Amino acid sequence: MGYQTILFDISDGIARLTLNRPERLNSFTAAMHEEVAGALRQTKDNARALLLTGAGRGFCAGQDLADRAVSPGGDSVDLGESVEKYYNPLIRTLTGLDLPVICAVNGVAAGAGANIAFACDIVIAARSAKFIQSFANIGLIPDSGGTWILPRLAGQARALGLALTGEPIAAEKAENWGLIWKCVDDEALMDEANALAARFANGPTLGLAATKHAIRGSLLKTLDTELDNERDLMRRLGKSADYREGVSAFLEKRKPVFKGH
Repeated sequence: MGYQTILFDISDGIARLTLNRPERLNSFTAAMHEEVAGALRQTKDNARALLLTGAGRGFCAGQDLADRAVSPGGDSVDLGESVEKYYNPLIRTLTGLDLPVICAVNGVAAGAGANIAFACDIVIAARSAKFIQSFANIGLIPDSGGTWILPRLAGQARALGLALTGEPIAAEKAENWGLIWKCVDDEALMDEANALAARFANGPTLGLAATKHAIRGSLLKTLDTELDNERDLMRRLGKSADYREGVSAFLEKRKPVFKGH
C-alpha cells in the first residue's frame, strides 16, 4: 500500500519503518498513527526483526500540536482519548511484538518520541541525538509509558529530573545512564542498526521473543514466580527446531541456520 507519512518495507526478514514527516521532525498526526499501526500489523506476521527510525534531522518530536490545536479560551481537547486511541496501543504493540524491535535514533527524540524510542527493545542513537521529556513545558506528564519506563531505566531521581525540568539529555549521557543500549557516531548509525537487524532476522526468533517478554515481564514478578516462568519457557524452547539446530551447529563447529521456529 502507499503511505503518506511513513516509509515501510519488509525484506530478508526485516521490517523497516521510517517516520517520514521530516519538515515537522516526524511528529505524530492521526494519519501517521493509522499508518504506523497498519505497518506494525504487517510486521507481526511477516518479519523476524523490526527497525524503526526517522527521516531527516530528527527521530520524532512527539505529537504534532497543530494536529490537535488548542487556544486560550477555546474548546478543550480530551488528551486522554488521544492517548487511549493512539499512543497506548502503539506502546503495547511495540513491547508485545514477538520479535526484537530496534530503534535507530537519528536526531532529536522529544516528548512521546523519546518514550516511543525507550519502549523499543534495543536503542542505538547517533552521537548528535538528544532525548527530551518536553511534557513539562506544556503542563503535561510523560505519556507513552514514560512514567513507567523512565524510573525503571534510569532510577527515580534521574526520571524526576528529566520529567520535571524537560532538559535535553545527550545520547552519550543516555547511554551512560542506561536509558539506551549504545551511542555511535552519526555516520555509523544506520550501518550498526542494519547489521543488528540482520543478525536478529537470522536468529532464533522464538528464543529472542521469549527472552524479550521474560525480561519485560519480570519487573512485575517475584523471583520465585520468575524462576517458574524460566522453567516453563526453557521446556517450550527446548522442543523447538531452532534449539536443535543451535546445538547441532555448535557440535559440528558450523554457523547455525535458524528458521525462527
